[in-house]
Amino acid sequence: MKEDEHNYREIFYPPGGVLIWMIIFIELTTFSLGLLAMVYYGKAESTLFHVSCLTLNTNIAIINTLVLLTSSYFVATAMQYLKKENVKKSADYIGLTIILGLLFVCMKSVDYYLKIQAGEFLTTNTFYTFYWILTAFHLIHVLIGLSILIYFYITIRKNNTKMEFTDLMASAAFWHMCDLIWLLLFPVLYLIF
Repeated sequence: MKEDEHNYREIFYPPGGVLIWMIIFIELTTFSLGLLAMVYYGKAESTLFHVSCLTLNTNIAIINTLVLLTSSYFVATAMQYLKKENVKKSADYIGLTIILGLLFVCMKSVDYYLKIQAGEFLTTNTFYTFYWILTAFHLIHVLIGLSILIYFYITIRKNNTKMEFTDLMASAAFWHMCDLIWLLLFPVLYLIF
């Protein structure tokens, strides 16, 4: 009977809870539709998309990709330490995740600044409409994820007690979603066209 209950909980109560996985599914679907639309319009306006793509700063994008991948490793490590009830180590790795998340935001801000200086706005052309909407929407998700992680970091440091594992698991799942979305955005924005 206990094993059946355990299997039931694994199916109907995934790590972090059902709600976070519904949010992740909706967000991934939304981004996927946006990326599919971009590819569709990119085929229709291939020269414009190619020329516009060449103006992007690939170096910043590669650095941001490495930063997000590393931050996902750190948040996963934080979860492992929390499972072992090592609150201090868990908080340390959440802190490292936050630092890398802030680095991503800074690098993306520099990228946006360079685009604005070059006169490449939302209304410049179809490529830049997609670029600004998709990357800004992703950046908003990163900022939300950072806010959640900062809250848990402060709570853990302040109370020095074990957090509710499910709550932190949900925030880690949200952070991994941000990473996954960037891994979908990166090739479409920087490599395909």
